[in-house]
Amino acid sequence: MASKWRKAKAALGLNFCVLVPRTLEDSPPSREVSERLSDAALLSPANRDMGLSRSATPILSSRSIKLSKSGSKSSKQTCSICLAKMKQGYGRAIFTAECSHSFHFHCIASSVKHGNQICPVCRAKWKEIPALAPNLEPPPARLSVSPVGWPQNDALMTMVRRLPPTRRDLTRRHVVPLCQAPEPGVYDDDESLSHQPLFAERSSCSNSAADKDIVKTIEIKTYPEVSAAPRSKSFGNFSVLVHLKATSTAATQNLINHTILPHVSQTSRAPVDLVTVLDISGSMAGTKLALLKRAMGFVIQNLGSNDRLSVIAFSSTARRLFPLLRMSDSGRQQALQAVNSLVANGGTNIAEGLKKGAKILEDRKEKNPVASIILLSDGQDTYSLSGSSNNQPQPNYRLLMPSSVNGGNKSGFQIPVHAFGFGADHDASSMHSISEISGGTFSFIENEAVIQDAFAQCIGGLLSVVVQELRVEIECLHPTICLGSLKAGSYSSHVMDDGRKGFIDVGDLYADEARDFLVSLNVPTESSIETSLIKVKSIYRDPLTKETTILESEDVKIQRPEVLGQVVMSLEVDRQRNRLQAAEAMSQARVAAEQGDLTAAVSILENCRRGLSETISAKSHDRLCVALDAELKEMQERMASRHVYEASGRAYILSGLSSHSWQRATTRGDSTDGSSLVQSYQTPSMVEMLTRSQATLLGSPSTQRLLQPFLSFRSQPKPR
Repeated sequence: MASKWRKAKAALGLNFCVLVPRTLEDSPPSREVSERLSDAALLSPANRDMGLSRSATPILSSRSIKLSKSGSKSSKQTCSICLAKMKQGYGRAIFTAECSHSFHFHCIASSVKHGNQICPVCRAKWKEIPALAPNLEPPPARLSVSPVGWPQNDALMTMVRRLPPTRRDLTRRHVVPLCQAPEPGVYDDDESLSHQPLFAERSSCSNSAADKDIVKTIEIKTYPEVSAAPRSKSFGNFSVLVHLKATSTAATQNLINHTILPHVSQTSRAPVDLVTVLDISGSMAGTKLALLKRAMGFVIQNLGSNDRLSVIAFSSTARRLFPLLRMSDSGRQQALQAVNSLVANGGTNIAEGLKKGAKILEDRKEKNPVASIILLSDGQDTYSLSGSSNNQPQPNYRLLMPSSVNGGNKSGFQIPVHAFGFGADHDASSMHSISEISGGTFSFIENEAVIQDAFAQCIGGLLSVVVQELRVEIECLHPTICLGSLKAGSYSSHVMDDGRKGFIDVGDLYADEARDFLVSLNVPTESSIETSLIKVKSIYRDPLTKETTILESEDVKIQRPEVLGQVVMSLEVDRQRNRLQAAEAMSQARVAAEQGDLTAAVSILENCRRGLSETISAKSHDRLCVALDAELKEMQERMASRHVYEASGRAYILSGLSSHSWQRATTRGDSTDGSSLVQSYQTPSMVEMLTRSQATLLGSPSTQRLLQPFLSFRSQPKPR
């Protein structure tokens, strides 16, 4: 049974409808035909908030929720491109199209410049479009998301030209580029960071007690599987848990403050260079593209003035919509206009999109401390992969990735790609491989309505990086003890030939994010009263100060009495063993399912669940163990048939494997729902950003009361 929150999101995200004005070329519509809320309208606060207005009460029907006349009036008062109010005499020229929708003249002219010749609201084809003269374009410094006045220029209103008849070239494989202007050969046109000191806002309290609380560090804890062992007994596979946690209460509090006051300057967090690589192929047309635009609108509005964003849109080809821009008021407006101008058509060329996305970060003149790529696609690459068959091996997914992403570059700079598979038709295997090789995560967006939540959770983490280039060193203390193995998931690890030292390269940590690694040792018999096992050292760089810090743990020791009574197993060690066993069962089940043996796959998961139920952490009702059991059960249900596995099972398992191997939160199924048990590795920063996203979608308590009568009616049960 779907939760109330998912039902409300489905109602708000998918079911608002507006009637489309007819053009001269359209045939009269039937009485029951209506179009879904348009791309621009989903980005517009006026339309997004219509459900909150008493005068815009939805009328429930079995097909749609129609907007009232007051909602239409509200949309006319707001430019659906820049989201600012439209008022005559405030220094902004207004353009009213033949379909009766109005926009700021400069906004619609910019949209047309990006290749659009249809109304962003109703999608009607225009016979006349606005064209902005070069000498009339307002200065970029004056652009603002808020209604700041521009110099009035009535000449803008006179510049309308007749569109030529539309011609389709059936011999061309792909569509006209998104923007007619040629792209530079080198992407070194990123906006400078020198115009605004990155952390000048800290100077006012640099000597205060609050500033001392901003210091970020790593907490190291160690847990041997037992605290004592008889002297006469040796162990060939003794486990020690190494637990690391990045502590940063200041960064979390800052995100909370930013949520309450979104335009207040940010303090003491590492700014981000983010590139989003977005699929706008033909299969994204309609609701998918509209929801993607809304999700990108959320990302744009929640990046700070020191963060920079660039967008790559790809279909058959790929094009950079704009260079790395700081998300100041003018940067936000330019980003919103560019995203709103997107139109879906063409094929799916993931490799070309990733190539340009990586090039932006490689060629930039200046660098923010954190850099990442977000990739979203709902299809399969039809240009770089020939696919697999009975006579062909598994596709080489590295062909989709530039060297800076797959680790093949000589500079050592690797860009993590956080991949989002959208819908039932995306190539989960390729998306998971791209994220796995690059050091990013793979999320499965099953329900169209949760795309914004998925992005929110991801950027909630990216905007809270407090540790970089983290390396963990484990050194044996007792002269006869050697390391057996380092169970580190997807993180690179190495044990020296003599077995006395081991290393784990972790990389970045978000605020309050934890990592757990099981170290296997051989422990010999002992004649003394205690045995010193290992010492743990962490070496990392602070992204703000660029300083390298070294932290060491206390020596890990166990007592060695002559005679030992009852042995008590460490609950922490048992919990992490369960996590590793569950991840291994998921991996084995996936292999069996790919070979066509779903019965064996379900049996593997069932045996793992049965084994987990007998552990001490399960018997103590440990939350992680409960969540693992719920996740394994969900995977079993998604292997009920070959059709169900192909539609959602494969992607669900791969997103779960990605989460457990990196110990980082991913979106899968209903994991962003507050009632879901599968919420592993979420940090406070992620939860805070996720909460903000859900608040913007669900609205006020009055909206919840408004939607309550038809939540059950509009719910869409999760596929099994």
